[in-house]
Amino acid sequence: MTLTILIPAAGASSRMRGGDKLLEDVCGAPMLRRQARMARAVCAQVVVTLRAEDVARVQVLAGLDVTVLQLGDAGEGMAASIRAGARVAAGGLMILPADMPDLEAEDLLELIAAFDQAPAVIWRGATADGRPGHPVIFPADLLGALQQLQGDSGGRGVLQQEVHRVRLIALPDHRALTDLDTPEAWAAWRAKG
Repeated sequence: MTLTILIPAAGASSRMRGGDKLLEDVCGAPMLRRQARMARAVCAQVVVTLRAEDVARVQVLAGLDVTVLQLGDAGEGMAASIRAGARVAAGGLMILPADMPDLEAEDLLELIAAFDQAPAVIWRGATADGRPGHPVIFPADLLGALQQLQGDSGGRGVLQQEVHRVRLIALPDHRALTDLDTPEAWAAWRAKG
């Protein structure tokens, strides 16, 4: 099936107290570049949303075959990124958070394989013990609903309305939930590594 991966990266990293979580080093590359490179390795169409004035994040994507959408309405929250991604998506839309360093290409491939077999299902990554997380693949028939989102709650409303269509795929450990928003979270994650 046709799929687009959206990496919403238009947030302000406000909890980093002056730093930028998407420029943090993960395996020798800035976090955002790592995510974009991983997404592009498993999918032909990758879209990254950024704040219109975000020169540093644009620079870390240089040379990658991804579509960058600079948003004038990024201050609204996650919905602005999802709306933009849903407008340009071909087929289903995977939302791959930009700040989840434990996710691996094999995790994305597992969700994509499930989507290929059942493209009307909402496929959602989960922890090994079954707690829902990311990534999430929305079927093509929900792109219109995603284009109507408002605010900073992401796709939560669509997931709640379509809960009967959600299927979880357990990913190793806590990969589906590990996101790093503060300097302390980054330090703790590095200390474990």
